[in-house]
Amino acid sequence: MELKLYGAALSPFVRKTRIFMQEKNIPFEAIHIDPNNPPEDFVNLNPLKRIPVLQHGDRTLADSAVICRYLESLFPENPLYPTDAWEQARCAWFEKFADYELGVCCTFSVFRNRVIMPLVGRPCDEEKVQKALNSTIPPLFAYLDNELAGKEFLVGEQMTIADIAVASQMVNLLHGGESVDKERYPNLAAHTERMHARPAFASTIAKESGFVEKVRAKP
Repeated sequence: MELKLYGAALSPFVRKTRIFMQEKNIPFEAIHIDPNNPPEDFVNLNPLKRIPVLQHGDRTLADSAVICRYLESLFPENPLYPTDAWEQARCAWFEKFADYELGVCCTFSVFRNRVIMPLVGRPCDEEKVQKALNSTIPPLFAYLDNELAGKEFLVGEQMTIADIAVASQMVNLLHGGESVDKERYPNLAAHTERMHARPAFASTIAKESGFVEKVRAKP
């Protein structure tokens, strides 16, 4: 069974999918796609030309949430989704929260301006970064910190896609030169540290960090 995952390493959505597959020990081939300049025929895999895309034989699926849910059904071993209906719904909520709410501020405001803009030869909009850090991010982090009080994971007693989705966005925050304030958000900071210490995350962060540091070091 050959699975191909198309995407770029620094995308939090591609990273989420890769980590998910690694945690479940699902073999796959990673194929790089520049989201800013995808090949012309990429539209045949995803009409929206977005990453990630999973190719399974002659079938294709787009969107990280859709891909991970499909893979969970295909490979039920090492489950990363709950079986309880309420916990399933909570898991979907936190994944959506990570992909959209955290994605907007951590990735598209902080990371995009401090890493992607210099990479493509455009100036960083530091005003937008500071607005995210001082206005947008605090209530989102406060919410997650409260949800994690006295808990190791966001949903249930074991790691789920919810934890992977949130931690993936935190990698982009880290690449953007920021981190979770341990004094203001101790539970979220501890969760991020635990997740990023897992072998799949740790090796991924190590690989990505070298490239990011070179980009951020450019004058």
